[in-house]
Amino acid sequence: MAYDFIIIGGGSAGSVLTNRLSEDPSNKVLVLEAGKPDYIWDFRIHMPAALTYLLTGTDYNWGYTSDPEPFMYNRRIAQPRGKVLGGSSCINGMIWIRGNALDYEKWASDEGLENWSYSHCLPYFKKVETRLIGGDDYRGDKGNLKLTTPACENPLFEGFFKSVQEAGYPLTDDVNGYQQEGFGKFDQTIYTSRRLNAARAYIHPIKHRKNLKVVTQAMVLRILFEGKKAVGVEYKKGKKIEKVFANEIICCGGAINSPQLLQVSGIGNAEHLNSLDISVVQDLPGVGEDLQDHLEVYVQWACKKPVSLYPALSPWRAPKIGFDWLFRKKGIGATNHFEAGGFIRSNETVKYPNLQFHFLPLAIRYDGTAPSEGHGFQLHVGPMGTDVRGHVKIKSSDPLEYPNILFNYLSTPNERKEWCEAIRLSRKVIETEAMSELMGEELSPGPDVQTDEEILDFIAKEGESAYHPSSTCKMGVDAMSVTDAALRVHGIKNLRVVDASVFPYVTNGNIYSPVMMVAEKAADLILGNTPLNPEHVPFYKKEIKA
Repeated sequence: MAYDFIIIGGGSAGSVLTNRLSEDPSNKVLVLEAGKPDYIWDFRIHMPAALTYLLTGTDYNWGYTSDPEPFMYNRRIAQPRGKVLGGSSCINGMIWIRGNALDYEKWASDEGLENWSYSHCLPYFKKVETRLIGGDDYRGDKGNLKLTTPACENPLFEGFFKSVQEAGYPLTDDVNGYQQEGFGKFDQTIYTSRRLNAARAYIHPIKHRKNLKVVTQAMVLRILFEGKKAVGVEYKKGKKIEKVFANEIICCGGAINSPQLLQVSGIGNAEHLNSLDISVVQDLPGVGEDLQDHLEVYVQWACKKPVSLYPALSPWRAPKIGFDWLFRKKGIGATNHFEAGGFIRSNETVKYPNLQFHFLPLAIRYDGTAPSEGHGFQLHVGPMGTDVRGHVKIKSSDPLEYPNILFNYLSTPNERKEWCEAIRLSRKVIETEAMSELMGEELSPGPDVQTDEEILDFIAKEGESAYHPSSTCKMGVDAMSVTDAALRVHGIKNLRVVDASVFPYVTNGNIYSPVMMVAEKAADLILGNTPLNPEHVPFYKKEIKA
């Protein structure tokens, strides 16, 4: 075999594995990334505030959209995914949220996944990170990925923190520490005022290794098999199609690309593959199923005082913003502006927080448009523990054709119930005496939206993905699982999946952090290393009313 390992996808998980699997100089590692390099000269990738360009452009973005969503007026919902070395860590919102400790207890409650409990995952979370304000029993201080804790200097943040307390909710020192529940600052994957993507943290420092080859703009077309054993891949670079072979193939394409690649390679629901004249290598009906995501909306208010970031939207200010960021390493270009938020329960029956809020000192959409002229601010809100399930299904045997993607947002009674609670609680945490000097009229959804029916109609018309797709190649042992606890594809030798698609359940918050944890843990599993010792630390649990 030409290589010991072929890593398909140099994104978030792929970057971690590139570093860890090539540490031993006797391991020959090939990384195949479909996108471009994360060019150092392209400010859009490296300026934190340039997020909008990346989410709406196609230079570094696959630009997926869902099929018409049947419960959302058949709208096609945008699903940007990173197509670049570093993957979606190059185009995401740079918010570092691990999820709730009870997410991983839930993972570990599934048969065969006992070693994915919080105590088993915690040392790998810590291994990823260097929290620049210091580590502790919950946080790392020696990892590749440096994390900045924001200052939250805009006066709207001070008002927000006072407001949530008046509404009856606690502040928490660290949503990634002992207590996620409550409101606080959100750590950022920003270092020295620049986005620190996974490739910059894990690949660039070691790209000189002689046993490592990283190939960009190399689209993997299919995995090659000898019987039930993966032996290589076929990929396209430019006009050339190449075949390359390895002892182990690791798919790190993400929750959309990984199931697509497995299906076009002959792993998936046999009936579906046969209908497309694809030879079945392994009948695994769970491939592409169980798709989970977080839906969110903006709840927006006008701001009475001229303290929001609204003036920054003026084109004539862009040169100074760019100058301050590039040469002075400060200013509004140096932050993602999602500096604070929190997690609460929408009702007293849930075991742990099921709503996430992001607070932004500006009223704006992801596409960069403002809903009205003038100062404003907003909450991004959405349910976390969704019971909605969708799918990713290929349309043909052509690996270059985008698959069908259906999220089924708003399709369950519980999801709809939690959305009604989410909008009402958004108003509760803002419409307080503490916020009264800053809060103007409600811009969205607007004071006329009050009943359940009106709220759900608003969500159906305005809801957007939070860009957290997961679970389409979930690990487990049931009939719909795709990988085992060591992330090996069921029934296939020498093939693993390592990315968000293996999550049994989507986590409570943004998914970048758990993807990186999974990849660090996977590296030890792949190399046969002794796993890091579980760390049994206490974590917050609230008593639930009977």
